[in-house]
Amino acid sequence: MKTTFLKITFLSLFILAFASCSSDNESNDEIIVDPPTQGDPLTTQNVTNYMVDANATKETAALFYNLKRLAKTKVAIGQQDAFNSFYQDAAGDSDIKKNTGFDPAILGSDFMFITDKSNNNQTNNWFYQQEQKIVSDAKAAYAKGMINTFCWHLREPNNEDSFYVADMTADQKATAFKSILPGGANHEWYKKKLDKVASVVLNLKGTNGELIPIIFRPFHEFDGSWFWWGANFCTADEYKTAYQFTVDYLKNTKGVHNILYAFSPDNSYTTEANYLSRYPGDKYVDILGMDNYGDFDNQGSAGAAKANTKLKIISDLAKNKVKITALTETGFQVTSAKAPITDWFSTYLYSALTSNSIEISYVMFWNNTKDGYYVPNNSVSNAADFKTFATKPKSALVNSLPKMYELPK
Repeated sequence: MKTTFLKITFLSLFILAFASCSSDNESNDEIIVDPPTQGDPLTTQNVTNYMVDANATKETAALFYNLKRLAKTKVAIGQQDAFNSFYQDAAGDSDIKKNTGFDPAILGSDFMFITDKSNNNQTNNWFYQQEQKIVSDAKAAYAKGMINTFCWHLREPNNEDSFYVADMTADQKATAFKSILPGGANHEWYKKKLDKVASVVLNLKGTNGELIPIIFRPFHEFDGSWFWWGANFCTADEYKTAYQFTVDYLKNTKGVHNILYAFSPDNSYTTEANYLSRYPGDKYVDILGMDNYGDFDNQGSAGAAKANTKLKIISDLAKNKVKITALTETGFQVTSAKAPITDWFSTYLYSALTSNSIEISYVMFWNNTKDGYYVPNNSVSNAADFKTFATKPKSALVNSLPKMYELPK
């Protein structure tokens, strides 16, 4: 699908200049965001028309607008659990900050421990302590001017022991997802899990009492069949029903208005129709995403080109639908047994994110661990490659973000 770029023929243009809102900012450089073009339907006045939640808080509406606009010039760089997952347990600043001097633009978190059956909301409970840590980190990220995104590795509804189908019986695989749908045996169980999510999100507040916006991507990588919500365990209509119920319940029943909703399959699609086969509809999705590790795993420029082609499909879709596009998970994990790929960040990934006039708002790397890393700190052999990537013209860490929670005047 080709996108027509309209030339601007009128003189009343203005430049939107945003100063960085990062507390880590060590530069006074202005962040310049391109002005809207004549063919751009999104304005500061009509932004909620294109969002899932017409009653979104003003900060959440601003986040949608600014993420959509950011993609014209920048790709925000994020990492899962960046404040708590360090290579070789080298605690302190995020590994991204150790490398570059700046924190990531986006912090990834998970509702998994928050909704765990063992979380009893008591201060001496390990799962509740994780909840408190996640909440604290999300607030700290917001205060720095960063963006918060949450996934949800929800454990299956039978024993609540795992989210992987490899740990389930054949009968559990066949019935688990269907059981959480309206009328299903575990529907009330699922509503209680959503109640917990709503409670946490409604208590995420900034220093002025404002609700902190988050991106939420439920039931991710659904086109694969490693999770119990995967394609082998529910029909397309059942998947759409669950996704739609999740959004409606949080937004309408629980009154949560500080969420942007992300739709993120893995990388199996090759056409627009393929990508949309389980799409719940424009009224339920703010962000068109993709998780993609496979195309980048030792496939060099060919893999980067494959990834770029898939990102272009959703970038073109997002232009037509006035949605946001993101590479919602990616990475190449380096371990003692798996050496880094030369120029993986600065050449292959950057090319995939920027070639062919695509507009990608953000990219998220998975978390580092004691024994492996997706993002190099400052002490490993490919540290310079990541630093080069992070300082390229279209890359943005927190210091290069505009004020994401304010609509431009």
